[in-house]
Amino acid sequence: MFGRLMPTEGKFFELFSQHADLCVKGAKEMVALMTNFDDLETRVHAIETIEKQADKVTYETLDLLHKTFITPLDRDDIHKLITSMDDILDLLEDAGQTISLYDIKAITPEAKRLAELCLACAEKVQATVVLLNNMDNSREMLGICEEIDRLESDADHVMRAAMSKLFRDEPDVRTLIKLKAIYEILETVTDRCEDVANIIEAIIVENA
Repeated sequence: MFGRLMPTEGKFFELFSQHADLCVKGAKEMVALMTNFDDLETRVHAIETIEKQADKVTYETLDLLHKTFITPLDRDDIHKLITSMDDILDLLEDAGQTISLYDIKAITPEAKRLAELCLACAEKVQATVVLLNNMDNSREMLGICEEIDRLESDADHVMRAAMSKLFRDEPDVRTLIKLKAIYEILETVTDRCEDVANIIEAIIVENA
């Protein structure tokens, strides 16, 4: 009787998808920012707005988790998944704000490439989250997770090469410090996407 009176699965998968969509939107704004600095403040504001929308989705998910008696996935997995996805947009917001606060006048090809890899990772996160409501999709999801891992490795290589070039060729210490911070934040975005992939892989092992 008690179980019938409590909420059951809720709309967790819908909320995951909403958040993943926002991650992609935020990453697209970051690529646009890196492509054209003329709209810097507009792009930064757009990323901040998207991040606030994602915070609401995260809060709604956690609130639903507290209210739901029977969840479609392990409660801890739901919590880890939505908070790790939220980390992606938090870092994208950090990157945009850092570029603005540091008054960076031009960006390097390496920073733009890292932003593009952030977008590619976010799109793969979105692609696998959409499939999460059906464990018959487990093979496809695992394949996408492997692609996220490869993209994160690509970002590692880009950052290492960028750091080497920066310390070798950049004569201005202030510019070096600023660009180093941007590189590190953007590379960490791909790390968080890999964290999401690892969580999804664990969910598949537990449920498929």
